[in-house]
Amino acid sequence: MQLFVQQTFDQLLDDPLARPLRETTFVVVDLETTGGPPDGCGITEVGAVKICGGAELAEFATLVNPGQPVPPFITVLTGITEAMLLPAPPLAEVLPAFLEFARDSVWVAHNAPYDIGFLRAACGRYGYPWPAPRVLDTAALARRALTRDEVPDRRLATLAGHFHTRTPTHRALHDARATVDVLHALFGRLGSFKIFTLGDAIEFAKAVSPEQRRKRHLADGLPDAPGVYVFRAADDRPLYVGKSGAIATRVKSYFTAAEKRARISEMLAAAQRVEAIECAHGLEAEIRELRLIAAHKPPYNRRSKFPERHHWLKLTVEAYPRLSVVRQLTGDGATYLGPFGSPRAAEQAAAALYDALPLRQCTAKLSPRTPSPACALAELGRCPAPCEHRISVADYGSGAVEPVRAATLADPGPLVARLLERIAGYAGRGRYEEAAVVRSRLAALLRATIRMQRLHSLTTIAELVAARPAAKGGWELAVVRHGRLVAAGVSPPGTHPRPVIEVLLASAETVRPGPGPTPCASAEETERVLAWLERDGTRLVQTSDGWALPAAGASRFRNLLTKCEQAATQPYVYQ
Repeated sequence: MQLFVQQTFDQLLDDPLARPLRETTFVVVDLETTGGPPDGCGITEVGAVKICGGAELAEFATLVNPGQPVPPFITVLTGITEAMLLPAPPLAEVLPAFLEFARDSVWVAHNAPYDIGFLRAACGRYGYPWPAPRVLDTAALARRALTRDEVPDRRLATLAGHFHTRTPTHRALHDARATVDVLHALFGRLGSFKIFTLGDAIEFAKAVSPEQRRKRHLADGLPDAPGVYVFRAADDRPLYVGKSGAIATRVKSYFTAAEKRARISEMLAAAQRVEAIECAHGLEAEIRELRLIAAHKPPYNRRSKFPERHHWLKLTVEAYPRLSVVRQLTGDGATYLGPFGSPRAAEQAAAALYDALPLRQCTAKLSPRTPSPACALAELGRCPAPCEHRISVADYGSGAVEPVRAATLADPGPLVARLLERIAGYAGRGRYEEAAVVRSRLAALLRATIRMQRLHSLTTIAELVAARPAAKGGWELAVVRHGRLVAAGVSPPGTHPRPVIEVLLASAETVRPGPGPTPCASAEETERVLAWLERDGTRLVQTSDGWALPAAGASRFRNLLTKCEQAATQPYVYQ
């Protein structure tokens, strides 16, 4: 325990952001310039004061020959004349001396982007590596710590007058000294906001809302490990679920200026605690996030809340099958295509099949023995009229039904060829709008078949074990059954992963196959697993079945799908 406390203390000492303000070394800098842009590097004077713990340790001050005229209004403002600058060293000589003076310190300036911008541009011009210092802006601190009732503006002279400190004179060293006094006075104000460390001061200077500052304690004590975090309300309802490779770091970011989403600000106002669920690795965190969102439907999550709202295109099981848009998969032996995110997307794919195949579009159940009246589509020649038995069950099956089944799980090539021919025909006759409609239908069909064949390739495998090298050594392990992640773990560095794999297999969730291409998990979960398996470096350890896509499957039309989607922005252009 003592060793752990000592290690934690050492880490805090090594982390500059965790260091108390009174123990941090600052270099307060001010520049005078010719008034041009930073890339002109027209610096005429540099003044800086090094401080720590309220004491001034050293000063740096020099005029700089800018190698360019000084405008008269700058001379009037600062009192610096060209005659004063002629014997001064050029910036190329001053810059390395200042960088050495300010090394390993936190830089402070009033309206810091201006002064720091000039110094950064100078480093670029003269080939010095930019030290990327941590920067504290006293003007930004004043905007957060002082109200309009106290000071009308945040100019350095105004703040110096308010705090009764040394007055700036538009000379670099004098203004740097004045900024030191203002900085110390602002540090006294920060205590009332419970700001005591450098990191807190830097974040405080940014545009962080009072609600974010008030709720920062919710991130305390969270593990910096991969997993899922849940913001909970006073009644313990989940408000928001997220995932991260480092939970503590990610949750802390919600209380910084980087978080600007209005709905998240509203969520933070209602949140009372954050629950962390550690995971073995990133994939498990992704899957747990999806499952928690689907189960609890947190009000501030927008995505993945309703996986049950997916739609499917079903080829019914009857003598003369038809297409039907359904919400659920059943074990009736029907052929399914999907999932689709909306009924419209499913109807687009159905329209593509109608364009390519002589499928009936009526919804009546037809008898192979008793004919029924034909609809208008039959009279227009757009349906083979199975209702009147103009086509036999066998011919209807071979000409309309089997191509659909082949397209969903094997080769959609014949359907694609017919649709491309149809598009070319319309375009050749100048009927571009109709060609664009068929192209959109083709895209919907390709999108669905490519997606479903990828899902089916994994969900048909009873059990698969895969491994990826872990960032800190060892292996990230995953056990997948019928497309569902059922166990996850990590084998330690320097040890064989087999014992860990055996434990995972023994404790993994039991999964029984179900109907359709996503029988045991949501389509999104299976796609996350697929993405993890397909990343460079992932290795298959063992699998109960072969993992493959059809050689002549829908994936070979990816480029065609991309062209269709790109052409959607130019609906009247065809090549």
